Amino acid sequence: MSTPLLWRVLTTLDRGFVGLSGRLQVTGDIPADLKGRPLLLASNHIGNLDPFVLIAACRELGVHPRFLLAGGLLDAPIMGPALKASGHLRVDRASASVGEAYHRTVEALRRGGDPIAVYPEGKISLDPGLWPERGKTGVARLALSGGVPVVPVSQWGAHEAVYWGNTHVNGWDDFKPYLTSYLRGLRRRPVFKVHFGAPVDLSDLKDGRPGDARRAHERIMRAITAGLVPLRADEPDLPKFHDPTRPTTGSSPWRPEAA
Repeated sequence: MSTPLLWRVLTTLDRGFVGLSGRLQVTGDIPADLKGRPLLLASNHIGNLDPFVLIAACRELGVHPRFLLAGGLLDAPIMGPALKASGHLRVDRASASVGEAYHRTVEALRRGGDPIAVYPEGKISLDPGLWPERGKTGVARLALSGGVPVVPVSQWGAHEAVYWGNTHVNGWDDFKPYLTSYLRGLRRRPVFKVHFGAPVDLSDLKDGRPGDARRAHERIMRAITAGLVPLRADEPDLPKFHDPTRPTTGSSPWRPEAA
């Protein structure tokens, strides 16, 4: 499955946008023998800008990841058709459509081509230290069901570029925190660190065997956290950057002292 031309163009524009917003540092790699094959990129989620940073980092390695996106984005005027044409996949939160989305994603993985980027947490972390939250086993089940390799991706720094903001944007007052924080970030030019770790070893686990999806999920989350530790070596507990809009109501079971 080749990368759609539209998505190649959009990722090129994305690289320019990320370069304007901060300084990108990419470490690690995706093994050459996994490029062009079914592959999941499992990343922590630290802010609104980190999907753009992840796309730019992947482009540095020569891949153009597809994302699992909420149906609302794919149904939006103009943006929705562009995202569909770029090869992104729908996932709706309604329980009636979860099974359909799961099978659709498995089929897309089996066709190979560009990797699928996923966020096991399902949302931006609200842990006070911005460590990964517990997450769900969906990514692990996708990996086990098709024997698909998982490369853990750890990100740090994108949270400094733009605030968490609001749950809903209904007017200027809701939009203002995003704009003002981004403009401040342009002056600081934060460093966007992205690390691609070694594929997570899931070879002893089987799809459908009781407890194995949970075990696979734990290994994936611990691998993401292990890659995150050196990226934030000077921020081992709480992030230095304070975002007054981000709630700190979450809890991470993966942070080093809890793991």
